[in-house]
Amino acid sequence: MHQPARWGLASAGAGVVLILGLELTSLDEINPIRRTISEHGLGPGGWVFGLGVGLLAAGSVAIAVSLARRRLAGIVGTIALLGWSVGLFLAAWFEKHDWSVGPSMSGSIHRVGSFVAFLCLPLAAVVIARPRSRAWRRERSRATPVAFGLGVCSALWVAGIGTMIFIGAQSGLPWYRVMPLGLVERGLAVTEVAALLALGVWAAAKGLDAAPAQPTPEPGGRSRAMRSST
Repeated sequence: MHQPARWGLASAGAGVVLILGLELTSLDEINPIRRTISEHGLGPGGWVFGLGVGLLAAGSVAIAVSLARRRLAGIVGTIALLGWSVGLFLAAWFEKHDWSVGPSMSGSIHRVGSFVAFLCLPLAAVVIARPRSRAWRRERSRATPVAFGLGVCSALWVAGIGTMIFIGAQSGLPWYRVMPLGLVERGLAVTEVAALLALGVWAAAKGLDAAPAQPTPEPGGRSRAMRSST
């Protein structure tokens, strides 16, 4: 039952390694403070970026399947996690705007997919791993509160970005110049991916905190466990 979560963690981890490799090898070309992660998709390593994001999205689907099969994620949490996955697939398949030639349909779809992904993951993590939920009471691990905390932090990142966009609109400045966009996006991405991996670890766990099975009573008031000990 837990195998999909393990596959998901492996796929997501591979995707993260590919994207991190692009980040490290492109420091002299892409400013991580101002330029977004998606800039990698416009360069010669664009296929590596697409593959990395695609692997992350595929891993997210596997983790969502595992959480659903173990009944750790309800309908809302599962839909939100799948929404994150769909958003990632769109961001991987469609390139962002190449502003040297102007906006494009591909860039618009890429932007929508990115927004959907960044909005859905915090919702998924908070809803699935929230305290006092059925899954929390029935079967939790050390990764459960970690996933919830990272989900809250992701939501705070999103709220902060929304605030900066509002400030930019009020002051007449382009929203992407109100903040160090590349740095903020990377902070949000790291937090959300960490929340996803925590959910994956929870789904792959053996449920050590699950409630132990009660002894089966038999006629005469004696349980099987009591009979075996006498």
